[in-house]
Amino acid sequence: MKQLKQLWFLWLAIAMSFSSCAVAGGIFKAGMGVGIFVVVLVVVLILWLVSRGRR
Repeated sequence: MKQLKQLWFLWLAIAMSFSSCAVAGGIFKAGMGVGIFVVVLVVVLILWLVSRGRR
């Protein structure tokens, strides 16, 4: 149980360290092509997780 709490705290710390504006700015600094690739990758990952959860 203690390890689960530590993992949750780590996840929360990582999530709070990134703001959406900073992430978007970094993506578009790298280029529009990379930004589109990252967005498509995230959408595919979300769809895969949803379809996996329905089984």
